[in-house]
Amino acid sequence: MGAEPLDRPDPPPRPQTLMLTFLGNYVVRRDIAVFSGSFIEVFGRLGVGEHAIRSTLGRMARRGLLARHRRGRRMYFGLTARSERILLDGEARVWRRGAVNADWDGRWTVLAFSMPESWQRQRHDLRSRLVWAGFGPLGNGIWIAPSRVDVGEVIAPGGRDRGLGGRVKVFHGTAEEPTDVGRMIRDAFDLEALAAGYRAFLERWDRPDPIPGAPDDLARFLWMMTEWLSLVRVDPRLPAEHLPPGWPAFRAQEVLHELRLRYEVSARAIAEEVIEYVHVGCPAATAPG
Repeated sequence: MGAEPLDRPDPPPRPQTLMLTFLGNYVVRRDIAVFSGSFIEVFGRLGVGEHAIRSTLGRMARRGLLARHRRGRRMYFGLTARSERILLDGEARVWRRGAVNADWDGRWTVLAFSMPESWQRQRHDLRSRLVWAGFGPLGNGIWIAPSRVDVGEVIAPGGRDRGLGGRVKVFHGTAEEPTDVGRMIRDAFDLEALAAGYRAFLERWDRPDPIPGAPDDLARFLWMMTEWLSLVRVDPRLPAEHLPPGWPAFRAQEVLHELRLRYEVSARAIAEEVIEYVHVGCPAATAPG
């Protein structure tokens, strides 16, 4: 490949998050499986080594996020139904919903749950899924999200009932006086952590020549989209009227769209040139062992 090391102040995103970005941009909806060597070539542009890529591919296959397809002596990796759902959700968050909630209708989803002390793992898993779905904790098992959320997938991901149905209560509605909505948001969500993520994104990308040491636009595009996805997956899209002045997500989203126009076409051309793939039909329900 002969690519020069990237000019960067810190390492690139983790291999699995880069992998999901790559799959979401160049594999989803195509019913293809990609040769393992192509992953190695693509991620080598970002300084990720072969061992790390092979380990990531194997780990994602074991977790049901990739399906193996052997063709002779070559191994190809395609999507599963689970990974396709994750990728399409990420696509919707980035390009359809965005990071800025400028048209909030004032409605909240309120979720309350109660579990036995012995259910520590179930409690941790539910909290993780609630954050993913845009909820923040108010305390005493009460969580809020600034939109109407269908919690069916949160309670029973993939249709798997984990015994939470009878322990969760859900309400939808508006906040009434004397509720201080701004204070409630500050209590339930870590605004400083969210803002810091967007400021870090702007520091790297809001400049005339981001990552000048990158070998090509494919490397830049994958890094940028991976970083952005990491932000929007934890951003609950809080209502703009209740955010602090100068909220950095506004400018960060503008930069994302500007750089997409700059990088996307050339990045896709490079990807199509280096990716070797086979057609495999619809994504598998689960990854073969």
